[in-house]
Amino acid sequence: MTGAVLAPRRETSASPPVLEVDGLTVTFGTGPERTVANDRLSLRLAAGETLGIVGESGSGKSVLCRALMRLLASPPATISAERMQLAGRDLISLDERAMRHVRGRDIAMIFQNPMTSLNPVRPIGDQIAEPLRIHGGLRRRAARAGVIELLGRVGIASPAKRVDEYPFQWSGGMLQRASIAMAMAAAPKVLLADEPTTALDVTIQDQILALLLDLQGETGMALVLVSHDMGVIAETSDRLAVMYAGRIVETGPTAAVFRRPGHPYSRGLLDSIPRTDRAVSLLETIPGQPPDMARLGPGCAFAPRCRMASADCETEAMVKRQLEAGHETLCRHPERLAADVMEPAG
Repeated sequence: MTGAVLAPRRETSASPPVLEVDGLTVTFGTGPERTVANDRLSLRLAAGETLGIVGESGSGKSVLCRALMRLLASPPATISAERMQLAGRDLISLDERAMRHVRGRDIAMIFQNPMTSLNPVRPIGDQIAEPLRIHGGLRRRAARAGVIELLGRVGIASPAKRVDEYPFQWSGGMLQRASIAMAMAAAPKVLLADEPTTALDVTIQDQILALLLDLQGETGMALVLVSHDMGVIAETSDRLAVMYAGRIVETGPTAAVFRRPGHPYSRGLLDSIPRTDRAVSLLETIPGQPPDMARLGPGCAFAPRCRMASADCETEAMVKRQLEAGHETLCRHPERLAADVMEPAG
């Protein structure tokens, strides 16, 4: 998408949170090779709300989704949190057997690549039927009928004929629709969509996103949408969380973050969006490279790449600062960012 047009978003702040996370930390390994993939993350998500999550590859977005699903093997992963509750139920304390009853029914996930998230040697219909049989208690014939209905809802033509086909017989767009049908089968309270349109062309991307929002409108589920596309986030999300080096460095209403980014990294992501309202010869870029996640210091991990950083940015612990109601940043000097006016590239 070129340029980001912020559509009016529905009001969800009055709804009680269905997902509450405080101090979520995910590490891999031990000792000096210990890598902090998620560092003290906190978020709230209300029923019917869409939270967009953006950040460079390696910033911890997918790890966060898998941690919420409790899909990270331990070892090597270690998950800790002050609170990680889904509809008031503590996810951290659940054993694997109990967690199996939560996955698919209360929280579900759409993975980046449907070609690798579906079993290639099982019929697609059988895979979508699993949550209907496990969580819904349906027998084989009733589950099959449910699968056909689901495939029709997600836009698969002639679902009764295609229900017994295998993944290799379907296109990438069709497989992503099948993944959505499988995730929606048990009507989860929270749906995690981890870059669900990455492998698809632009036309199919729009169809998939429209489908997700339509299903959200029908069911009232909360949606977490992970994406590299700031235009997609602008058009679909109510609130935005910006991740860098395993931390949420800024969060707030999407319109507020786009209008007045409170962290230099957020500003860099927004400035890299192609613009249609002015002529440019080169796109803006963020200098430098992401940090080594095994060697993060106490300060801001973005400081070495930030032209507004001071000496204490790298050495002093970061503290949240509120810019306006519901809009927070981990930047030590948001006033410098507000005062800085960048010249258009080209």
